[in-house]
Amino acid sequence: MVECQEQGQSGFPMPEISGRVVRTEQLWQEFFSDPSQWWDNRFVKKSPKYPDFRHKSTHEGLWIEGFLNPPWVKAKVASMILDQMHSGGRLRSRVPNFFGNCDNVNKLCQEGQLEEALHMVELMVQQNIQAPINAYVGLLKRCARRKALTEGKQVHALVVESGLSSDIFLANTLIDMYAKCGSVLDARKVFNTMPEHNVFSWTAIISAYADHGQGEEAISLFHKMQQTGIAPDIVAFVVVLKACASISALEQGKQLHSQIVKSHFESDVIVGSALVDMYAKCGDIEHARQVFNNMHERNVMSWNAMIAGYAQQGLGKQAFALYEQMRKEDMQPNNATYVVLLKACASLGALRHIHSHILKSGFESDVIVGTTLVDLYAKCGSLEHARQVFRNMRERNVVSWNAMIAGYAQQGLGKEALALYEEMKQEGMQSDEFTYVAVLKACASIAYLEQGKQIHSYIIKSRFESDVIVGSALVDMYAKCGCLEHARQVFNNMHERDVVSWTAMIAGYAQEGLGKESLRLLEHMQKEGTKPNAVTYLSVLSACSHSGLIDEGCHLFNSMCEDHGVTPTVDHYACMVDLLGRAGCLADAEDFINQMPIPPDAVVWMALLGAARNHNHVEIGRRAFDCVVKLEPENATAYVLLSNIYAAAGRSDEVARMRKDMDIVGVKQMHGCNCIEVDNQVHTFADCDATYPQSKEI
Repeated sequence: MVECQEQGQSGFPMPEISGRVVRTEQLWQEFFSDPSQWWDNRFVKKSPKYPDFRHKSTHEGLWIEGFLNPPWVKAKVASMILDQMHSGGRLRSRVPNFFGNCDNVNKLCQEGQLEEALHMVELMVQQNIQAPINAYVGLLKRCARRKALTEGKQVHALVVESGLSSDIFLANTLIDMYAKCGSVLDARKVFNTMPEHNVFSWTAIISAYADHGQGEEAISLFHKMQQTGIAPDIVAFVVVLKACASISALEQGKQLHSQIVKSHFESDVIVGSALVDMYAKCGDIEHARQVFNNMHERNVMSWNAMIAGYAQQGLGKQAFALYEQMRKEDMQPNNATYVVLLKACASLGALRHIHSHILKSGFESDVIVGTTLVDLYAKCGSLEHARQVFRNMRERNVVSWNAMIAGYAQQGLGKEALALYEEMKQEGMQSDEFTYVAVLKACASIAYLEQGKQIHSYIIKSRFESDVIVGSALVDMYAKCGCLEHARQVFNNMHERDVVSWTAMIAGYAQEGLGKESLRLLEHMQKEGTKPNAVTYLSVLSACSHSGLIDEGCHLFNSMCEDHGVTPTVDHYACMVDLLGRAGCLADAEDFINQMPIPPDAVVWMALLGAARNHNHVEIGRRAFDCVVKLEPENATAYVLLSNIYAAAGRSDEVARMRKDMDIVGVKQMHGCNCIEVDNQVHTFADCDATYPQSKEI
């Protein structure tokens, strides 16, 4: 017998079975030449390990899904079955018996043979054989779990062709399938064509909108349901509370709370948990805690909702205290408890504390908890801990790999990120759009253009190039690698652009000091209806500064504040100081700082100090230096810049005094006044050019 399922440890066919590929093709040719010599076991076998067809004499087996099969087998089998049914062959009489028990259809679905089950139902419809409604329901549920929209639409077409579209239970299942496959529009079409609706129909369509971020429509449909005389049940209330939470509709949530009390549903633990969640996500933590305290019964979901509420409000201490109370009351935390608790960690110390609890509870091996730990350790800058958790995970999914790769990329460790990406591919893990965004960021961080181009080719093969997030990351990567031509080509080919896409392209021009091109692209962006954000304006101001476009930069800054409602951050003010300073308008730059509505930080004063060094202005340089060291006493670059200003002015006594000041604050002078040492790192004066942050994460 041909063991078609045999594989090596890596998951790939073993070299010694290469000869069996030829034998398998020969067997299929024998099968199609005379199927009567083979037993058909497809509808009676109890396990996928059993062959679909077995030769009556040699007992050799064939599997339709066998990986050794030549590509033409599936189509040939389907064609043969259809021909037999049309010609009145023996298979025709077996089909009704097979589908007489819809459990067989569900069994095929559970074994992952959705296409086979769907094909058999198609054959039945073609022969005017009525399949049970539960068979369609089983297919639709499988499509929903697999998010198989194409197959789901095929089942829908068969439902219509069979004259079953008016069945309310089947229609409700169709709505749920379309919603879970991401097609709210198709779900609404089914709902609108239904001759009648029950509470399950309304709840299904309300849930579809709530799950896809359309809370307003979900709430509107809930009111329409009541206007038709249908009273909401517990599930309907839970779904619409979720919709309120998603759009922070606190007032509507309070009204629902009143209805829930009148309907005597408030004592239900699921409804109570949903109320806690709604109030917490709407920012009303006091009402959330009040509902929580008044609950007669609480389950782990109730505790998680309240802990998550504190975490979302940045109340880490309260979240930890509630967690301790939860344990004292003998409520066992689950993986979701630890995920929300981890998100409440505001420091590395708190993260380690919760990690120790996770280890004691045995949840570190949970893929969701482990991934959250990796992500948070990486974001805290503790890559060593992130890597340790990652390596200890028994199971990793694509999100786990993405978190670790992104952690390396965020810390500027591009080579490590790319090496991990290669390891991910070798383990057979399929990349998603977030994987590509992370590795593109890694390429950008080390200006690794050739690797970036290779990643681009993978993106095209994986058909992710049309994704707006991936497209924006490609633009950013090419721009930061200095390849503006490729960046613009990707940008122009994007079917959809958002503010991130535009900003990435504008930042690319800014990086090259192409101020006029940045301004033109900003104007184009606004004409196309995309509103610039704070990062967009920072990039354009940077371009103006490096291109000497003083009037344009000042006009842009005023327009940003007055016409477009973008509140300037300290980085925008630093950028304006740099713009004025580069043009030699040092007094204006200093006045600008003194009139800032927010306290200037060290970066702002460093921009002025850098301008004073470039224009050898001693007095303004000294005042800027005093402000910098007041905020950051050990800022090595500030000492370098002021020493250079004094040296250029021939004030050797001041240079000598600066050396003493450096010793006092721990900045070691080396080789005259040409370089200094801080924390064993040598800084050359000429290399210390103080500028504001010219780019932000896009």
